[in-house]
Amino acid sequence: MTWSRVLVLCCLSAVVLLAAENRQKLRADELRREHYEEQRNEFENFVEEQSDEQEERSREAVEQWRQWHYDGLHPSYLYNRHHI
Repeated sequence: MTWSRVLVLCCLSAVVLLAAENRQKLRADELRREHYEEQRNEFENFVEEQSDEQEERSREAVEQWRQWHYDGLHPSYLYNRHHI
């Protein structure tokens, strides 16, 4: 073999190795991105559930307060609202 062929083969092998390395890096980036997206979705679901539970507790507390303080003289708050 001549030196030029050896040089060309070395360059081609280097290019192939760099391409394989780039594919590995891209795959690792994709896996990392999927992992973080999954973590973010889980956290968003957790926060939404916590918010829904807090809203339900608050609604129940308000309902209990209204029932406790209802004096029977006025219509219930459900029927005493102004509709727009």
